[in-house]
Amino acid sequence: MDSLHAPHTLAYDYTRSTGPVIGRFLTGLRDRRIEGIRAKDGRVLVPPQEADPLTGEDLSEWVPVGDAGTVTTWAWVTAPKPQAPLDRPFAWALVRLDGADTALLHAVDAGSESAMSTGMRVRARWAPEPEGGIRDLACFEPEV
Repeated sequence: MDSLHAPHTLAYDYTRSTGPVIGRFLTGLRDRRIEGIRAKDGRVLVPPQEADPLTGEDLSEWVPVGDAGTVTTWAWVTAPKPQAPLDRPFAWALVRLDGADTALLHAVDAGSESAMSTGMRVRARWAPEPEGGIRDLACFEPEV
């Protein structure tokens, strides 16, 4: 008995506009600048959000933050997937940048798992050719 076959590709292709807040954040990364947004209670949120996650209030006061910060937690990746930001083992980490009250999730290129620790200081490594996206911030690396 012959069976029928039909090729099928499952895909979720879509385009999303970044809007005024994330658009500005990504433009800042292109220019090697990181900005957060201040909540009414004074907290600085990075990445910035259009509304305060605690109160729902609209937010609009932009604040420059540093390109260095502190690792608050992390997980080591021994076998990076092809779409990972680095092609070698690295850490996904929450990094609280200097001047921010929340942490940004990004890759840390520490060289080895033993070089990673909660509380360590890291600094941004910028992409050599920025494109206006999150990968303009290539990764973080330990401060020397």
